[in-house]
Amino acid sequence: MQRPIFHLRHLIGASAIVALSALALAAASPAAAPRLAVAASTPSCSSASLVIWLNTQGSGAAGSSYYSLEFTNLSAGSCTLTGYPGVSGIDLSGRQLGSAASRNPQHKPVAVTIAPRGSAHVVLRIVDASNYPKSTCSQVMAAGLRVYSPGQTASKVIPYPFLACSRSGPNYLSVEAVQPGLGTVD
Repeated sequence: MQRPIFHLRHLIGASAIVALSALALAAASPAAAPRLAVAASTPSCSSASLVIWLNTQGSGAAGSSYYSLEFTNLSAGSCTLTGYPGVSGIDLSGRQLGSAASRNPQHKPVAVTIAPRGSAHVVLRIVDASNYPKSTCSQVMAAGLRVYSPGQTASKVIPYPFLACSRSGPNYLSVEAVQPGLGTVD
């Protein structure tokens, strides 16, 4: 009686077919697709996973005050921020006062990975609104800041009273790109 002879190439071919079939089934599964994408890269930080706060230990120069606007990750996993946050002054009703913050190109935008309980920051400049003519600025007391994390559409409000412009035009706020770690403004 003659035994069948299996060649290695037959075993490899059969293994490859089984592996490719498993990959095809996994790719077709809607539940598997997000897991594969997450494993490939660190997700963006969602507004819901961040605490955004203002370090009020700022410094001043030439009619402006500089503060560190902090983004602390409270989620269980690492996430990334890239670019500039959206920042504007608001009144007690939450309405925007004047123009949104301009972007200061001091730092090139890079992806900043924030570990759980870690932080990233941007430098926020608030120009003293009394530096602008009343006719173009129309100074009012802001109740705080509305902040959109880079790439997000949900915002957070930071209570912080300061003199702002209620009219669009003067750039009384500016922000730099996100940088790693807690910020210090000297």
